[in-house]
Amino acid sequence: MIKKSKIPHINREISWLSFNERVLQEASDPSTPLIERLKFLGIFSNNRDEFYRVRVATINRLTKLGKKAIDIYGDDPKELLQKLQRKVIEQQQHFEEIYQELLHELAKQNVFIINEKQLNQNQQQYVKDFFHNQVETNLFPIMVDENKPFPYMKDKSGYLFVRLISTVQKQKNKYALIEIPSRTTSRFIILPQEKNKKYIILLDDVIRYNVHEMFSVFGYTTKEAINIKLTRDAELDIDQDVSKSMLEKISKGVKDRKKGQPVRFVYDSTMSKEMLAFIMKKLGMDKKDNAIPGGRYHNFKDFIGFPNIGEKKLMYEHPRPLNHKYLYNINTSILSVIKQKDILLHYPYHTYDHTITLLREASIDPTVESIKITLYRVADSSKIANALVNAIKNGKKVTVLVELQARFDEENNIYWANKLQEEGATVIYGVPGLKVHSKLFLITTRVRGKEIKYAHIGTGNFNEKTARIYTDFSLLTADKNITDEISSVFDFYANNFKTGVYKHLAVAPFFMRQTFVNLIDKEITNAKAGKKAYMILKMNSLVDKDMIEKLYEASQAGVQITLIVRGICSLVTEIAGYSDNIKAYSIVDKYLEHARVFIFANGGNEKIYITSADWMSRNLDSRSEVAVPILDAEVKKQIKDIINIQLSGNTKVRILDRLQQNLYKKAKPGERKVRVQDEIYNYLKKDKEAYLKTKTKTKITTKALSTI
Repeated sequence: MIKKSKIPHINREISWLSFNERVLQEASDPSTPLIERLKFLGIFSNNRDEFYRVRVATINRLTKLGKKAIDIYGDDPKELLQKLQRKVIEQQQHFEEIYQELLHELAKQNVFIINEKQLNQNQQQYVKDFFHNQVETNLFPIMVDENKPFPYMKDKSGYLFVRLISTVQKQKNKYALIEIPSRTTSRFIILPQEKNKKYIILLDDVIRYNVHEMFSVFGYTTKEAINIKLTRDAELDIDQDVSKSMLEKISKGVKDRKKGQPVRFVYDSTMSKEMLAFIMKKLGMDKKDNAIPGGRYHNFKDFIGFPNIGEKKLMYEHPRPLNHKYLYNINTSILSVIKQKDILLHYPYHTYDHTITLLREASIDPTVESIKITLYRVADSSKIANALVNAIKNGKKVTVLVELQARFDEENNIYWANKLQEEGATVIYGVPGLKVHSKLFLITTRVRGKEIKYAHIGTGNFNEKTARIYTDFSLLTADKNITDEISSVFDFYANNFKTGVYKHLAVAPFFMRQTFVNLIDKEITNAKAGKKAYMILKMNSLVDKDMIEKLYEASQAGVQITLIVRGICSLVTEIAGYSDNIKAYSIVDKYLEHARVFIFANGGNEKIYITSADWMSRNLDSRSEVAVPILDAEVKKQIKDIINIQLSGNTKVRILDRLQQNLYKKAKPGERKVRVQDEIYNYLKKDKEAYLKTKTKTKITTKALSTI
């Protein structure tokens, strides 16, 4: 056994920045379609915002604990903040280089992003008219001077900080702050096309071009209009007042979050020293306090919505989602199909309509008595929630566990909790002390007095919007071994004293960690006995130190371990004596890899689990999570085939090495290129076509025999 103090370990924040570097690689990769590269810049920026709002904010809080912080966290938070800032500035410089490169590439396609200084006469008039007709009424400048506190800046918003020079004698120069209204007006304004050339100007520059008009009447002219942004601590401080409901506490926490402490200030590096000194003083910050010099524009997250102009080749081709091979007939009851065999849905390759249709069917079916479901993140106009409302109206008993502490979705979840309760659902507001992260629903029917249950266990949220871009698994089953235990999980949610007994499911925080430890121990025992021993573990994050220690132990025993980790990986590969038998990869492509799959050799009787849980302490110890073993032989084969496709990938797959270089796994000489996500779609499509072909042949044969 390895001493914990000596376990090789990559700090989770450093590893997270390495993951975001992989996103930036997609923006830099010439094989990625041009407009998609711009969108990856937006994803990178949005990821980094959340990193500062959550992770850096937490480290900032730890700095106040002094030496105790090292005991709690394991690293010196002050030193770590300096490392993170150096890495962020380095990435920002690379980001700016990529953006400039993409501007040149767009120009080759006759698409031009221009600023206010590059407008021709016709464009100038268009921008003036657009400003007066659609922008001006959304602008509310706040005057700033030495004698006033600096105005409150919203998190997530971009601003222009304007330096005003007086044109009137004896009048002091001033500053003004203008919020860029990108929530009400598109950030990207498409200018009139000229011949075959297309032009886009950012909303920021439309304001810059016209801003002088807003202050000239007061005797000021604009000297500088600089883009700035402030990121705030987004951790929720939950009121401990026992007299308040969880709903009240979360609602208050969300309101207070908007006033969180600043954790990052980003500014245009061309800002004059005078302006920078003024604003830093007003914000009570200095350059050591995560002040990041950047380019002309911030809030690049808006580039996720960059307009799809130009030729089709500039964007990803997203093939139409497939109907599952057993659900191709829209006139067939989905419940009747699940009763016969387990169904594995794999999004976004399969259509999410199957899940919505199943719940809609359950809401109408007279044999359905009740529906129970966990909601963690749902879409704004959720079809899932609307199907539940319809079930209530049709007399079904509906129980909904709404996790109010789903970060950044609290307000949306509060809305749906209230809505469902108003409609008559039994709403459970989470479990005290646990965040409910499981993705479950249970449909209970009664046919001729006999109770039959149908369950869903998934790796992703009940959200039809993210299901288009997140890769996830959903298992639909009527297997009594599974459905009875899912029923026990819902009993626990309703009555927290009923933890339940589970022979099949691995349920956190009670049994999941130990279940996986036992499975790893079995691989260790088999390896030492000279038997075949391996694990293939796919997840979003691998952080938990005890599980990493266990994987090192297994590696030392000779167990062959393959990791597919999209995000944070604190385990260090390529360390002699620790991780000789561990290989780790990360896939970053057009869809966000989100499924968690754990495969164990298990002495020849392979065990496969899918789950919503990563191997992080929070998932294993302080969340309610469910991992389900795959019992159906066909579904087992499908998952193994899909994982093998991922392991064969050599196009968008990175090798996770100890230096975090994010090197691409490349095709060997003579080996064909395998792009995992395209390959999986083709696999599922061919599987469906083969099944339908067999089905057609069977019908023809049956018809021919009936005529004899």
